[in-house]
Amino acid sequence: MDVAAGTTGAAFREPTPILPSLPLHLGGAVGWGLLMVACAYVSLVMQGRTETFHLDTILSIYAAGGLAAWLIALPMARLLTRRRNVETRFAAHFALLGLGTIALTAFFFAMDYRLFYAQWHQPFGTRIWAYQFVFTSLGACYQFLVMGLGLYLPVGLPVLAGASLWLARCMPSHMR
Repeated sequence: MDVAAGTTGAAFREPTPILPSLPLHLGGAVGWGLLMVACAYVSLVMQGRTETFHLDTILSIYAAGGLAAWLIALPMARLLTRRRNVETRFAAHFALLGLGTIALTAFFFAMDYRLFYAQWHQPFGTRIWAYQFVFTSLGACYQFLVMGLGLYLPVGLPVLAGASLWLARCMPSHMR
């Protein structure tokens, strides 16, 4: 502490780290991706639709969406809720993890959809190709929201609430 210069120890405090520990960040991402696969699979079983030949593709898209969402949403929620109460931390984790999972799963679905239709599209970089890319992707996202979003129910909502509560409560004490 440099009292003569008029500074206190608080001025030299290092910023609190936003990224969670490596096991929580990477292990949690894999776990969340597997939970999203379980949600989709349980929904498909309940609907009697596990006989599809696209089952492995569907489940891998849900795994990728969950994995990527965890990697992005967890640091964002921690950044937004440092030194906040548990209710605020819960709400941030619930909203960011839920919306992030849906958005990134829709993105991966759209890219898979786009790969299928690319064989009929114009060459890369042309104006027509750009229109085709944008509108094919938007159509795929709409299709995911209509047909794919239901695969998160009924299991996904309680899993999201439980994970959000756990993340809100286990936030390190220096971030509370």
